[in-house]
Amino acid sequence: MRAILLDQPAPIETRPLRIGEVPIPEPGEDEVLVQVSACAICRTDLHVVEGELPPRRSPIIPGHQIVGRVVACGERVANLERGARVGIAWLHRTCGLCRFCLANRENLCANAEFTGWSVNGGYAEYSVAPASFSYPIPDGFDDLQAAPLLCAGIIGYRALRLTGLDQHGWAGARLGIYGFGAAGHVCIQVARARGADVYVMTRDRDRHQKLAAELGAAWVGGAMDEPPIKLDAAIIFAPAGELVPIALKALDRGGTLVLGGIHMSPIPSLDYRLIYDERLIRSVANNTREDGREFLAEAARIPVRTQIRTFAFEEANEALIALKHDAIRGAGVIAIA
Repeated sequence: MRAILLDQPAPIETRPLRIGEVPIPEPGEDEVLVQVSACAICRTDLHVVEGELPPRRSPIIPGHQIVGRVVACGERVANLERGARVGIAWLHRTCGLCRFCLANRENLCANAEFTGWSVNGGYAEYSVAPASFSYPIPDGFDDLQAAPLLCAGIIGYRALRLTGLDQHGWAGARLGIYGFGAAGHVCIQVARARGADVYVMTRDRDRHQKLAAELGAAWVGGAMDEPPIKLDAAIIFAPAGELVPIALKALDRGGTLVLGGIHMSPIPSLDYRLIYDERLIRSVANNTREDGREFLAEAARIPVRTQIRTFAFEEANEALIALKHDAIRGAGVIAIA
């Protein structure tokens, strides 16, 4: 099969991804083989390619927002059949035995495997995954539209959960979003459907700020701008540590700041007054399968509509270059088939 391979990390501008021929993977007894039709790109892919996440396998096939159809099943697979349309996400497998897995906190499993980082991902014609970690895709989304939901959507959903607004009530809540790429443009749709007012701070005026306004943001400003009202909660999707004190300053008393990325540049030292009044900082670590199932169901009910830019299989390097330089409105998706 054709696959896009990374031999060793390097700046994406050097175009380190190459197309090669590799064997079609064989599914294990609890796994499914998926013929991939689309794989969305993610800033985490960029962190893998450029080495901000240290290599765990070489060469590696990146990509962890995979949509396709099951073409073969391992002998122990009972929940999926050939022909089923499924998604494969970042969390590839967990041990199922550690104290975190046993407490329904499998996103914190120390022995977890991750799609496109420690195991081969979806920049390829075929991919394998445990059937129990594969998600049926709701009928309302075509393959290209569904792909960004598998990480941008799921991680955004978990970030919303960690704001604490589930307990305090969403109606009229004031939520800030810093960075408005793939995750932000899905997150705002979920938050607004729940009744929140959303304030967006992002640096790109022509694409991201304009899209935020189109999606119903109550106010849109630059990444360093202060919103016109104090926020009940905020999420930083941009991998920029310098935004942490900016976002804390925008929070009201008792507000929560959620850091939504797997990698972030260094956070500056903080004046204690920024976290006084019981302001809280939380990070998002991966996702659970429950997050994925709940999000896809809610996304179908709303319904969420992803804005996408499609790239050809041969354009993987160019896709990630565009992502790095904020040149994509919404989410980028590689069309595999």
